[in-house]
Amino acid sequence: MQVFSSCPKSQFLLFSPSLSSDSSSKFNCRIAIKYIRSSSRESFPALEEKRLNAESPDDKEINKESERRRTRSVKESPEGFLVVRKPTVESSGEETDAYSTVEGAEADEQERSSSSLIDVGLSELAKKLPMFEPKSVELSPEVKPLGVNLELALYRAKVLARKYQFEEAERILRQCIKFWPEDGRPYVALGKVLTKQSKYAEARTIYERGCQATQGENPYIWQCRAVMENKMGNRRRARELFDAATVADKRHVAAWHGWAVLELKEGNIKKARHLLGKGLKYCGGNEYIYQTLALLEAKANRIEQARYLFRRATTCSPKSCASWLAWAQLEMQQENDLAARKLFQEAVQASPKNRFAWHVWGVFEANLGNIDKGRKLLQIGHALNPRDPVLLQSLALLEYKHSSANLARVLFRRASELDPAHQPVWIAWGWMEWKEGNLGTARDLYQRALSINSTSESAARCLHAWGVLEQRIGNLAAARRLFRSSLNINSQSYVTWMTCASLEEEQGNFVRAEEIRNLYFQQRIEVVDDASWVMGFLDIIDPALDSIKKLLNLENSDFKGKDSLKNITGTNRDSANEGSSDPSSNRNTEETGEEEPGLTSSSFDLDTFISEKLLLDASKLAVQMESSAISASKNVRYSRRALRLENRTS
Repeated sequence: MQVFSSCPKSQFLLFSPSLSSDSSSKFNCRIAIKYIRSSSRESFPALEEKRLNAESPDDKEINKESERRRTRSVKESPEGFLVVRKPTVESSGEETDAYSTVEGAEADEQERSSSSLIDVGLSELAKKLPMFEPKSVELSPEVKPLGVNLELALYRAKVLARKYQFEEAERILRQCIKFWPEDGRPYVALGKVLTKQSKYAEARTIYERGCQATQGENPYIWQCRAVMENKMGNRRRARELFDAATVADKRHVAAWHGWAVLELKEGNIKKARHLLGKGLKYCGGNEYIYQTLALLEAKANRIEQARYLFRRATTCSPKSCASWLAWAQLEMQQENDLAARKLFQEAVQASPKNRFAWHVWGVFEANLGNIDKGRKLLQIGHALNPRDPVLLQSLALLEYKHSSANLARVLFRRASELDPAHQPVWIAWGWMEWKEGNLGTARDLYQRALSINSTSESAARCLHAWGVLEQRIGNLAAARRLFRSSLNINSQSYVTWMTCASLEEEQGNFVRAEEIRNLYFQQRIEVVDDASWVMGFLDIIDPALDSIKKLLNLENSDFKGKDSLKNITGTNRDSANEGSSDPSSNRNTEETGEEEPGLTSSSFDLDTFISEKLLLDASKLAVQMESSAISASKNVRYSRRALRLENRTS
């Protein structure tokens, strides 16, 4: 089938399909599309005749039929031509040369000229704009890393600060502040590192920058800055900063507790209780707040209330070693040895590597006369914490009292090498040398302790011990000066005041001794505390207060703070489901053989515990101490050598 179309300007579209003899494809058409431009219509028959001669016989018959139909359609059209829209097709170069029209050539030239102008313009624009040349663009050498790198950097800085590598820690934290200025954690960490180095001005600047960067909404920055100001002695400024921390986040329990501790040191007991109550109200049950309140009750000799609060603290956090230890010390003061021992067992199980737990438990057993067990506990603590000088100090005093002075000197020397700035080690060593009759060595050791810090509480104790030494050998003028210096540091020391009075009595100055005693009672700061706080505090301390009131019939009875707390300690176990009983409720448990619920049983095996949990062999603790002593001495020699080299280079 052929379809011819003709235009007024003798343009036509030619389709010449042909059937293929291939059986696989029934309709295989060849379509030839040509644009023909001729100056006269008479040239068409000649071209058509040439085309028909080149076709096959079957195609010729089909083409004749198509020709007849085309002639009929031309005659029927008004102008003699069928107007058909020409499709836009591409043709080969030869066909373009043979059949392109003048108008098509002019249009192509216009398109080429316009496209060439656009290309020239784009090329000029590309030369001016660097976005078309990515190779010439260089990225900034400091690209902000991913957020996970902040966590890694903070941990790395924390580890370096523990190793006293403060310069590297500062560099990492300042880089973190540069990349993440809106995060408050780098400011807090850097401020703590600077505070450890006594760079208080720089730390204050960092905290101020952090407050500005976080728009004052980060309570941790306010709280850390308040702690620093309190350490520097700026009590008024510390109160303002603690207040700002609680305004930024009233659920920030560290701010409430730190502020309360500040008020306790200032003697404002009621204010401290009020702040601790607010902390429980906004933050819920917290072990530190319960523990502080329990210590206040113990100091006020309200033992049952203190036990109740200690129980609440350990219920909030069973893994709180500090709460177990504080409770154990309360029972030690009440001479409840069995209850104290069970609480110590709870403490070491809560935190097996805690140096304070092993130290206090060891001293407790040694004071009871269990020398071998006390020594063993101190050795376990030293094996777990080989860099702690306090354990070695207590072990040295134990060996001096029950073994030999030479072994005690070795332990004191090792402790002083571990931490040369630890004053109690030098004081205890000086006391031992004084008892041994080495007065010159004792004076040198006391002088060494005072050279570290002459204004601390340890310095006041050192001056008192030195004064007693001079008093015993007859240097009364030196003893008076030393006692006076000790009282200038700590004017509340009852022992120092009474020692001065006894010195005057020994010399026959009874009037002066009585004046000293009266002066002590006049300048003494007496802290008055009552139980009236219990009325308001119970509204905060227990979330199930209404049910407890109904249970105890408190609403229709005369409510007394002390009696109510006694009742609560006895009946609140079932309502609060605490599961722990009072360790001192049955003081004769050891005699009756009954075990108290909630505490470790008396079958606690220390050797099995340290072998399973701590991988320590109880029979090799002395060998481990010797090996740790050798490694510690090597580390000390290396650090001293490095310090000498640094001093030489500087």
